[in-house]
Amino acid sequence: MPARQESCCFTGHRPGKLPWGCHEQDPRCLHLKKRIADAVETAYEQGFRHFLCGMAQGCDLYFCECVLELRERLPGVTVEAAIPCPTQANAWPPDQRARYQALVARCDYETLVSARYTPSCMQRRDRYMVDHASLLIAAFDGSAGGTRYTVEYAMRQKISIVDLPIL
Repeated sequence: MPARQESCCFTGHRPGKLPWGCHEQDPRCLHLKKRIADAVETAYEQGFRHFLCGMAQGCDLYFCECVLELRERLPGVTVEAAIPCPTQANAWPPDQRARYQALVARCDYETLVSARYTPSCMQRRDRYMVDHASLLIAAFDGSAGGTRYTVEYAMRQKISIVDLPIL
């Protein structure tokens, strides 16, 4: 696996916490996707080449798509799908499950963090990503939940954080 100092991970909200929900053509969503793409490109300019993504619905998938697009344009980019458990996408709507499967198939690495679902496998996935990166990009509104857990864990681990507030 690539070195931690050249690795960047991501955390962000799922559709239920986003003001636009699942409506990705909403101007606020399009603006966030642009900000994520800009943050990814800035990370690349700073020497980050390996990007870890937790592959959850919403912001994680936006991030993965941005990094895969960057990989098409710039050399040396690798993408790792950090999957919390094998059943992560099983209950998702069919279109989102297909999107997830297509994105995972395009990633360079696939890390299965837990062999089966457990109540803590999502947090374990989040700790795995932070423990293998030196930069966290966070699309975050400050509310309680997995994104906040990941941001707070990254702060305790003293890795750099790029904050992309949800507007």
